[in-house]
Amino acid sequence: MKAPLDRGAEHYRRVPDGHLRLPVPGGSIPISRRALLVGVITTTAIIAVALIALSLGDYPLSIPEVIAAIFTDQGFASTIVIEWRLPRIVAAIIFGAALGASGALFQTLTRNPLGSPDIIGFSTGAYTGAIIVITMLGGGFVAVSAGALAGGLATAAVVYALAWRGGVQGFRLIIVGIAVTAALSSLNTFLLLRAQTEVAMSASIWGAGSLSLVGWNQVVVTAVPLLVLAVGTILVVRPLRQLELGDDAARAHGVRTETARLLVMFVGVALIAIVTAASGPIAFIALAAPQVARRLSASAGIPVAGSAITGAFLLLVADVIGQHLVPGSVPVGIVTVVIGGVYLVILLVNEARKQL
Repeated sequence: MKAPLDRGAEHYRRVPDGHLRLPVPGGSIPISRRALLVGVITTTAIIAVALIALSLGDYPLSIPEVIAAIFTDQGFASTIVIEWRLPRIVAAIIFGAALGASGALFQTLTRNPLGSPDIIGFSTGAYTGAIIVITMLGGGFVAVSAGALAGGLATAAVVYALAWRGGVQGFRLIIVGIAVTAALSSLNTFLLLRAQTEVAMSASIWGAGSLSLVGWNQVVVTAVPLLVLAVGTILVVRPLRQLELGDDAARAHGVRTETARLLVMFVGVALIAIVTAASGPIAFIALAAPQVARRLSASAGIPVAGSAITGAFLLLVADVIGQHLVPGSVPVGIVTVVIGGVYLVILLVNEARKQL
């Protein structure tokens, strides 16, 4: 006779109909064929939008010219594509993927579509850490990155401690996070008002969230820790799925629930803090991407990989809109705020209807 834990493990290993099993460190997770198809289609769309974005600008190029400039030396055309335009495209893709994955982790952890790091204060905390470095300490990209990471982690620690009541519940975490966001927003305004005019202007422009100043140096420096965090994301997916079943079921499967929550929060905060350090706070990608990915894949839970791919697509499209379709060009953070505000209203209306 099998023990209850063995029966639970056997149930977890069983592949549902219409699913494939995806190998991950420490085991494997099921993935639906529809989610895989959606991922392939979205990835193809990302490539298509990237090629279009590379062809647009003051020096327009055709798609064949863009492809030739990437793979062969085409002189000035190669310089434009590879040195000037491609870093921004790559940054939009990897930053969007990081934001989408971070949003998926937190929305799954809180079991709430509003449980996004830019709603519950972690993005604002990362911004606060970066502002302190910019306005008070000075320093380059590495120092700002360290400040953003420290600010995000400190905010997460404060929110976690204030939300703790013999454990952390998702709704309480969101409410506390919203309150902390309001307090940090006031602190950010105070810091900018006390700073020198030139420094405050620079921090404010950076705070709009923009990819315009991102070059290959920033992309490489940012991509390395994001790659490490991508591995960390893969490692926390399995205990995260167990937490979706409830704390009791997760403990029965050998998961240390609070340790798992802390690890998930660390990875999620680090993802969004690094992006914030490189580009400034970019809102609503982490909020919208997981829900869009869940609806496209028709999955019961939020697909982390699908959210990352969707986030990459959304941020890339938003940057193209802000750079080429809006007169005068605007930072991508402004575009995502406008689009995300509409999405948030729709999300709140849908949630209100569910309560009726």
